[in-house]
Amino acid sequence: MPQLGESIAEATVRDIKIEIGQQVTADEDLLEVETEKAMMEVTTPCPGKILEIIAEVDISYPVGATLGYLEATEEYAEKNLQIEETFDSEEEQSNFAESNQIDANEPNKSLSVTPTIEGLPVPAKASGAKYISPRLRARMEELGLNTADLAGIAGSGAGGRVTVEDFESFMHELETKKTSPASSMRIAVADSMRRSWSRPLATVGSPVKLDSLLEHRKSSTPKPGPTIYAIRALALALSERTASAGRLVGNQIIHPDSIDIGFAVEVDDGVLVPVIRKVDQIPLKDLVGQYSSLVDAAKKRRLPKEASTPPGIATVTNFGTFGIVWATPIPLPEQNIVLGLGFGQQKPSWDKENECWTPVVEAELTLSFDHRILDGGGAGRLLSRIAELLQSPEDL
Repeated sequence: MPQLGESIAEATVRDIKIEIGQQVTADEDLLEVETEKAMMEVTTPCPGKILEIIAEVDISYPVGATLGYLEATEEYAEKNLQIEETFDSEEEQSNFAESNQIDANEPNKSLSVTPTIEGLPVPAKASGAKYISPRLRARMEELGLNTADLAGIAGSGAGGRVTVEDFESFMHELETKKTSPASSMRIAVADSMRRSWSRPLATVGSPVKLDSLLEHRKSSTPKPGPTIYAIRALALALSERTASAGRLVGNQIIHPDSIDIGFAVEVDDGVLVPVIRKVDQIPLKDLVGQYSSLVDAAKKRRLPKEASTPPGIATVTNFGTFGIVWATPIPLPEQNIVLGLGFGQQKPSWDKENECWTPVVEAELTLSFDHRILDGGGAGRLLSRIAELLQSPEDL
């Protein structure tokens, strides 16, 4: 099972598209798998012949698990397959491969496989709790709970610590309540937000007049929506100051090498964030088709891999579509910026030239950011530049 995303540790096989003995080409679809957020394809690393299919439909496999065997030429094997040098013998390598296969008699057995990409975000069931006794920690792991699940418990122990008795009383009380299972999508979103909130986040906001944007849209073919204008404006603003979207690693800010912007799409019980690559190099009119196709793919939970991995450097969310005027959206764990666009309203504005009040369409623009990377002044200047670009849509 390949690494399908930075925070994806396993995937469930939903369809097997090949047969034993079939000749396949490079990048041909082998399996359709479902992750926590979307349907994705597992493809061939090189041309060859299918020798064995180990994967089974509706079974979940962790990253690194063996799904089958492909016969390839020695040339392709050397180019495409990574051979572990840590194995002392063929027997040791064979034992490793067998240990990563799912026993047909125990299809639900949980496997412990190290992801192929190091430094993954903390998974939903991982515990990083403070002031929790080993006994309580063991009980939480037994039930698959994390520290955030204990937020509603008033601890009776020393210093307000939650004791095992507090925990068991809380769990007993939950049994008397109406419950419904959380979807994998909802759990994934919850985990993402939990990890995001471990940073010092802040939000700045400013009103922006949309009249020129709306006039530009009327005369455009195809017609971009407000979200597309915001995506393009954010991309151009970040291309001028790439450090704003950088990652703080030690005492260095790592600048992005590509202006890849994501945008939030509401789906059943959650949100997906498709990514458009190199937005600063794509004219506004050329973004419309790409944006529309990714929205459709997201709603079907069939995002292409290149639109989700790796994640973008920033996200745009148009919460104005829900009639919301102002909000403080939370950046994804892998990002430090999210731009929000509020609901457009008609408001009076003072016309200095004619010395009178005139009606304008105005919306609130918000920028949530990681305060370790940006201060309020830097965030404010970035937001002002985005607003300036939105009011000059011909420059987009």
